Amino acid sequence: MHEAVNHFRISGDGFYSKKCNDFFKYNYKFKNNFLTPSCTAALEMTALLMNIKPGDEVIMPSFTFVSCANAFVLRGATIRFIDSNYNEPNIDVSKIEALINKNTKAIVAVHYAGIPCEMDELIRIKKKYSLLLIEDCAHAIDSYYKNRPLGSFGDFSTFSFHDTKNITCGEGGLLVVNNKKYVKRAEIIREKGTNRTAFFRGEIKKYSWVDIGSSYLLSDLSAAYLYGQLMNIKIIQSKRIKIFNRYLAILNKYNKYFKVPENFIGKKYNGHMFYIILKTNTEKAILIKHLSKKKIQAVSHYVPLHNSKFYKDKNYGSLCKNADLYSNRLLRLPLHPYLKMKDVDYICENILNFYEN
Repeated sequence: MHEAVNHFRISGDGFYSKKCNDFFKYNYKFKNNFLTPSCTAALEMTALLMNIKPGDEVIMPSFTFVSCANAFVLRGATIRFIDSNYNEPNIDVSKIEALINKNTKAIVAVHYAGIPCEMDELIRIKKKYSLLLIEDCAHAIDSYYKNRPLGSFGDFSTFSFHDTKNITCGEGGLLVVNNKKYVKRAEIIREKGTNRTAFFRGEIKKYSWVDIGSSYLLSDLSAAYLYGQLMNIKIIQSKRIKIFNRYLAILNKYNKYFKVPENFIGKKYNGHMFYIILKTNTEKAILIKHLSKKKIQAVSHYVPLHNSKFYKDKNYGSLCKNADLYSNRLLRLPLHPYLKMKDVDYICENILNFYEN
């Protein structure tokens, strides 16, 4: 942070912003990177770049965070929600084609818990119907599908560097533009609708207002913190994956009580989150209370968006029974780099004691 201040430019696109962009280019081959104040901002930029307007439809999973839908609803789009898979919370790709019509503009794939969606089928559908594909990689930095980094498949991909994510700067995000058609406009929208970026490159003598946009730059102070995290990403990821694997090795033996994450063939996960799927909502509530007494914080996750107070009467998607199931039965266990293996063992021991007693 001290070095960032000494560079005398702590606003966006400063010294450390460029260092972060170079990291993404070198390590993941992301060519067009735009650091943003949040993943929400990156999604909103995506909606602007796509020229989303009233009457357009966007297909996405119901079991996701509200920002994923809000970015497109703000532009007037109708959201068509798709259910989760039976065996995991990710989008059920087999149900997408039934909802595609002449108004469909895009599909959003959310890589829940850092575990990749079925990208081969999503790419097939995208090409068949000439749709745009957005990857919501908020959970998924450094996860891979068939040895290819998540974020490299979509026309647009968004990442989160929120405090709860593997790599963080408190609040921050990233928009990756893989479709070259949108790169120049992304620069403009991100700079309040001006051609200021071209001015800084010396391409024009003055910059001016040329399009719609907003202030979507991450400060260089935040980028400095983020760069420090990126320099330690191998250490951070290694710790998280070890914890994930420890949970998996212990709890996988007790699938008569609950389900653990599965479906990893061809997928490299990043240890963002470990969860178990219980048999009933009541059982989950009792287990949460039991673990709380042992000083273990275990929590549920999303209310599916198709059932949200805001969108319930507007839902134009299909039934999302599996998303409802995950909302009622999914329980997230503690997972962070400071968790020790003895802590994981203690958590597992108390979960198993709950069931065996």
